[in-house]
Amino acid sequence: MAEVVVVGAGLSGTLMAYELLPQLRSGDRLTLVAQGALYHFVPSNPWVAVGWRKRDEIEIDLAGIMSRKGVRLLTQGAKRVHPTENRVELSDGSSIDYDYLVVATGPELAFDEIPGLGPQGYTQSICHVDHAARAKEAFEILAANPGPVVIGAVQGASCFGPAYEFLFILETELRRRKLRDRVPMTFVTSEPYIGHLGLDGVGDTKGLLESEMREKHIKWITNARVDSVSSGLMSVEELADNGTTHKAHDLPFAYSMMLPAFRGVEAVRGIEKLTNPRGFVIVDKHQQNPTFPNVFAVGVCVAIAPVGATPVPVGVPKTGFMIESMVTATAMNIGALLRGKTPTAQPTWNAICLADFGDSGVAFLAQPQIPPRNVNWSSKGEWVHYAKVAFEKYFLRKMRRGESEPFYERFLLDRLNIAKIKEVRTGT
Repeated sequence: MAEVVVVGAGLSGTLMAYELLPQLRSGDRLTLVAQGALYHFVPSNPWVAVGWRKRDEIEIDLAGIMSRKGVRLLTQGAKRVHPTENRVELSDGSSIDYDYLVVATGPELAFDEIPGLGPQGYTQSICHVDHAARAKEAFEILAANPGPVVIGAVQGASCFGPAYEFLFILETELRRRKLRDRVPMTFVTSEPYIGHLGLDGVGDTKGLLESEMREKHIKWITNARVDSVSSGLMSVEELADNGTTHKAHDLPFAYSMMLPAFRGVEAVRGIEKLTNPRGFVIVDKHQQNPTFPNVFAVGVCVAIAPVGATPVPVGVPKTGFMIESMVTATAMNIGALLRGKTPTAQPTWNAICLADFGDSGVAFLAQPQIPPRNVNWSSKGEWVHYAKVAFEKYFLRKMRRGESEPFYERFLLDRLNIAKIKEVRTGT
């Protein structure tokens, strides 16, 4: 019997459990280590922050689902991974041994790296549903006493899409409440240009997003490094292409939401040869750690090098479909190892993204996500908003059913020629 353990029960960890089950042999056991039993659909957090969703509409209790599927769910969370001992130390002092481990923890939010940043400081966040609920309370205060708004992502951030989404969703809600004329808006980002997204753009995301901002009278600052945040004031340096300070900005605000930089969680950070200096897990093309080959990693916790040098540090996002491709490849590779075979599955890291703007949106397709690409496409329209709503309903439904990829989803992706696993060509 093999003990297979997944640490983390967010998007990547929960899908990982669903996809591993068919790969297990009779007698193998799968354990999912989580911080509590509730799963939240993170892409809906911008809607929670303006009151378009309530938190209970986007949360799922995993206890019943995992019990029904035969997965052991431990909700005390992981304190430390010990890869040389094949052991995970849990937060209550107990431990669990493993034959194969999948790290799917997501990131730790590095608010502390900038004075005054984050929910414990002076800015809001939509990274967690708790933060989004608090951001909704702060938004109602803004609505009662309108003033300047600053939205964006700080240096080292790697998740830019939600910042753009929240910017435009907030703008839409302000217009609906007839408050937009009393709320100047500024977008502050570490990206070298609008629409870079940590990916050097996808299709014409630069033109599409700049056009949307001009149309909606939103100012922006790129190559921005946030120095500090105090009550109602953000100090920002705008850097030139050579890395020197081009201009300093003191931005007053009545409301601000800034996405932080990410780092690896404490359970794995600082483990030599498992993680990089930032605490992200090092993996090869099979999602497998080169030093500890029975350890895999999927999702935001994976180390990925930036797409190129930028004046201000910019990370690479791990988008939903990209993560799903990591999950599928990892499940196949662990299944191979359980049967004495060599792992061969490689994820495509393709990206499909729907960025909702409240009453419109931008969709993009990048195959693969990291350039150069075989497909590089983006489009804007009202249809994106409705597609995002439909996707939310569909995804929550399949998660509640304990499914990773129903047959009709596989059929559609196949018809669109969007693959999760690379076709590996061998020489003759």
